[in-house]
Formats: sequence, structure tokens, C-alpha cells
Amino acid sequence: MYVGAALAVGLFDRLAPSAVAELRLLGAAMILLAWRRPGRDAWRGIRLVRAGMFGLATALMNVAYYEAIARLPLGTAVAIEFTGPVLVAALASRRLRDGGAVLLAAAGVVLIADVQWSGSPSGVLWALAAAAMWAAYILLGKRVARAGSGMDDLATGFTVAAVALLPLLLVGGEGAANPFGVTNLAPLADPGVIALSVGLGVLSSVVPYVLDQVVLRRVGQARFAVLLALLPATATLVGIVMLAQLPGGLETLGILLVIAAVAVRSRDGDEPVPDPAPAARTDAQEPDPRAPG
Repeated sequence: MYVGAALAVGLFDRLAPSAVAELRLLGAAMILLAWRRPGRDAWRGIRLVRAGMFGLATALMNVAYYEAIARLPLGTAVAIEFTGPVLVAALASRRLRDGGAVLLAAAGVVLIADVQWSGSPSGVLWALAAAAMWAAYILLGKRVARAGSGMDDLATGFTVAAVALLPLLLVGGEGAANPFGVTNLAPLADPGVIALSVGLGVLSSVVPYVLDQVVLRRVGQARFAVLLALLPATATLVGIVMLAQLPGGLETLGILLVIAAVAVRSRDGDEPVPDPAPAARTDAQEPDPRAPG
């Protein structure tokens, strides 16, 4: 995911952040469609609506995140964005132990991100929008995963969102002579930009979101939201290995707090894991949510 983020930053000087997010989505949708080849049932009825809502929430989360990091320091944007999954975990908690885990995770995220409340108001609003869309991603993603056909629905959902957000490719970046004109279309004909977009879709969308679908079928929303707090710790480790960015004392403490939150989080309140679908069940049918784990 963070290698993909590095690719995205490399495109910001040629395309608007929203356009980069749309290219990421298009690349991911094409890869998923070629891999999964969803059947007819995946393209109609409530299943398509559910997948489309999930795809749009995911796409808008990425758009808002890219717009936020174009205006705010990365640490500030990440810290604000993490209020989304932390809020989901807090609302799903049923025990004091769970609340303590959420507080530990929140404290760890703030320390790792080294929040600085300076920056443009629009950047803060974009980061808050990303947080809201991240919360929606968790809630809608769980419903898609429990339907028993998460991978196919991921493909259809991304396709719906990619088509709906195509106008973002016309959005000009800062300094563009015409914010909605042809000045922003030239890079789209560059094979290097197209290759980076496909790589961005694979690294930042296909791989992590496919893994999310696997995990969401096995854990509840609350635990998944807390587990997402490991992402800043992962980013720190990637920074050490790839960029030689050694964390300071506060960042190290934040990593330990996040790991402690994951360890403290109880299993109570998590939804049971559904039994594997029998061969006779179609992709469109949902497993019994009361099935024992």
C-alpha cells in the first residue's frame, strides 16, 4: 500500500490528486474484472447496488485522502483520517476493555502521525471526508464480505465507481491554465503514466482490498477497525527500510500503543464467522449470519 502511495506522489506533479485517484481506481477495476470475470448475477439487483455503494465509498475515500495530502502534511492528514476507523471501533465496543483498546489505538495513531494542527481549512475538510468514507468503507465492506462473493462484488463495485467518477480525469491540478480543460489530458496519453496507474491500482487497491475482504469475513467490524490502526506502524517500518526514516521517541511509543490496543481488544462483540458456502449455493445468496464460527 505504501509503495503505491509513493507512486501516487510521483504523479501529483502531472495530474490533480483526484485524477490520480481515478486512475488508481480504473487500474484496479480492470485488473479485478480480468481476474474475477463476474457473472450476470453480479451486475443486477440489490447485489449490484450494494457493491456499487461500497465501490463509491472506497473511491471517494481515496479521492479525499489524495486531496488532503496535497494540502496538509502527511502525518496530519493520516491522523485526522484515522478518526473514521477508530470511531467505528468505539461504536461497536461493548466492554470497557474494548473502549480502552480504542483509546490506546487513538493515542498511538496521534503519536505516530505527529499531528500538527496547522494547514489549510480545505485540507482539514478533505481529511475529515476521508475519515467519514473510511468508516463507510468498513461498514459497507463487511456487508459485501458476508454476502459470500466479496471478490466479484469488489470488481463490480470498483467498475461502477470508476465509471461514475470518470469526470475527475478532467480536473486540473494547481497551476493548470484551465482547471477543466485539455491541459490535464496530455499526461493520459503517456505510456509511463498509464503503467504507473496500473501499478498504483494493483499495489494500493487490488492487493490490500482483496486481503480486506478475506479478513472481514473472519473478524467483526470493531476488531477490523482496530487492526487498521496498524497501518501507521506499517508505514513507519516501511519508512525505516526504504527511506531510512528512523522514528523518534514519540513515534516508537505510538507503535507500541497501537500493538497493545490490538492485543487488548477482546473477542466479544465480533460477529461470528460464517460457514463456508456449500457448492449448491449461488454467489448471490448470503450465508446465514447466525451460523456458528
